[in-house]
Amino acid sequence: MSDIRSIQQLFGIELPIIQAPMAGVQDSALTIAVSRAGGLGSLPCAMLSPEAIRAEVATIRARTDKPFNLNFFCHADPVADAARNQAWQSAFAQDYAEFDIDPASVPPGPVRMPFNQQMADLVSECRPAVVSFHFGLPSAALLDQVRRTGARVLSSATTVEEALWLEARGVDAIIAQGVEAGGHRGMFLTDDITTQLGSFALLPQIVQAVKVPVIAAGGIADAAGVRAALGLGAAGVQLGTAYLLCTEATTSAVHRAALKHADARHTALTNVFTGRPARGIVNLMVRKFGPMNPAAPAFPQAAAASAPLRAKAERLGRGDYSPLWSGQNASGCREVSASVLTRDLANGIR
Repeated sequence: MSDIRSIQQLFGIELPIIQAPMAGVQDSALTIAVSRAGGLGSLPCAMLSPEAIRAEVATIRARTDKPFNLNFFCHADPVADAARNQAWQSAFAQDYAEFDIDPASVPPGPVRMPFNQQMADLVSECRPAVVSFHFGLPSAALLDQVRRTGARVLSSATTVEEALWLEARGVDAIIAQGVEAGGHRGMFLTDDITTQLGSFALLPQIVQAVKVPVIAAGGIADAAGVRAALGLGAAGVQLGTAYLLCTEATTSAVHRAALKHADARHTALTNVFTGRPARGIVNLMVRKFGPMNPAAPAFPQAAAASAPLRAKAERLGRGDYSPLWSGQNASGCREVSASVLTRDLANGIR
């Protein structure tokens, strides 16, 4: 069983609380608030340019000397498939007509960059205390470059097999991502969602299988949940959904409203927003096109078709086409500072 203190010593943090990196709903303000409170704040970098990452890191360092985590995606860029992309866009014809959108004017979707040499060079320049990866790990050469900076390396596992694969490649700790977790599944050795286990089924199995510290993630919303995860052998806990209503989060108005509504109790794994399984609140788009649609283009190309619909609907105060990412337990969402929430989550930990 992992020693709770090991994760704090490993990262140089006071509390075994890690804020999940959440692209689209945060910037450096959330990272700073969590790190200043004694947890490990994280900055999602997959949708940021090198210049933007450099600026965010400068902002973090200007406001705190505490450790922080830079997070990157390790997906493979998909082969362009114009026919599949066009067929997917055509499925939205009725929706485009409703919002008076010319299909020919639909631009490419938001870019999600996989970790590459440029990003590795940026890590060498910025030298964060922790670097985490989603969807596996980068090439051995890039990973070695990250390690040479002295950064601790994390990655997500959604199965025992993925945890063993990560340990064999020398990660410092493993995030056991239960199926309850909001946002994208970190799965990378399989695309079979029936392999995905709940947090408190997955966590003890990974703890038993590996020797490195294990961080629990998925469905944990309060101090009681944190203590329960630690009791099952977790060395730390990563939370995302709980931070979505915090004052430092950039969560949109429609997303915040959805999290406060009873509908937040109904979430699903869906690929219709990006082409890869991710958990969010069930809305019109999930009901109409998903939750899992085999016609959706490969990640991240599926996002282009719905992007203009999302923009127009949100201007009307509607989240019908928005990826309302949320885990299965939004009960811990609170409109407080992330610093307050972080300290509260650690309540009762000895």
